[in-house]
Amino acid sequence: MHNLIFLTDLESADLDPYVRLTEAQLFHARGPQPGLFIAESPKVIERALRAGYRPASLLVEEKFLNRDLADLDHEMATNQTEGLGQTPIYVVNNTLLRQLSGYNLLRGALAAMYRVHRPTLNDFLAAIPHAHPRIAILERIVNPANIGAIFRSAAALGIDGIIVTSDSADPLYRRSSRVAMGTVFQVPWTYINAQTWQTEGINLLHQLGYQTAAMALRHNTVRIDAPQLAKVDKLAIILGSEGPGLREQTIAESDFTIKIPMTTGVDSLNVAAASALAFWELGNRPS
Repeated sequence: MHNLIFLTDLESADLDPYVRLTEAQLFHARGPQPGLFIAESPKVIERALRAGYRPASLLVEEKFLNRDLADLDHEMATNQTEGLGQTPIYVVNNTLLRQLSGYNLLRGALAAMYRVHRPTLNDFLAAIPHAHPRIAILERIVNPANIGAIFRSAAALGIDGIIVTSDSADPLYRRSSRVAMGTVFQVPWTYINAQTWQTEGINLLHQLGYQTAAMALRHNTVRIDAPQLAKVDKLAIILGSEGPGLREQTIAESDFTIKIPMTTGVDSLNVAAASALAFWELGNRPS
């Protein structure tokens, strides 16, 4: 039996994660423990459950209740994950949902889910199973939609893991995971401190046999389809901020500076589009 709670207003404190808390407040909602995030839409919730994330509660539109619960129960049974049990499931009608800012009525469900501890960089790299790993590093990319699009491309085009600097947008923000279609739960990832990334992070990658390729607009660059890049045993592709791009120190510390050749009059692509091209060319995609 599901723990269904039918509500006639949005005033309950139990709905704070959905109605009143900001992304930053959700992140810190459990004090020193990893906080909460909102998974939006049944597809994103399903992928989070499949990856082992636990729901704190759900918010479901009444007219989609049976459909969404059947889909979620099927997902959990198929993947032998723990059922919803006594997880509170708040049920509201269409009229109430119209009061909820940003809620897309076609999606039907939201879930407040517990975050998990992210591994250290060393543990993260040690867990990558591919013999010739291809990873991505996202440096101060602040647009959640770009983060989500990069994760979706990474999942599709053979990137084995992603490292996100702490001054980037959170991959578990609502917009990030929605744009990613839940692939933020599929691609392994972890954070790295933005203040120490350019020294300790790049040094550790080099110690573990990785060569780093910084995507930047420079004269001394190599094309992303250069033969020497395909021959690198362990490759880390570094993508930078939407405006200023990568920091100078990051570029200086990298083994390669790589570019996407473009026609005259166009100097760059959006970072999400650039990531898709780079991952297609350099990822471990199926032959």
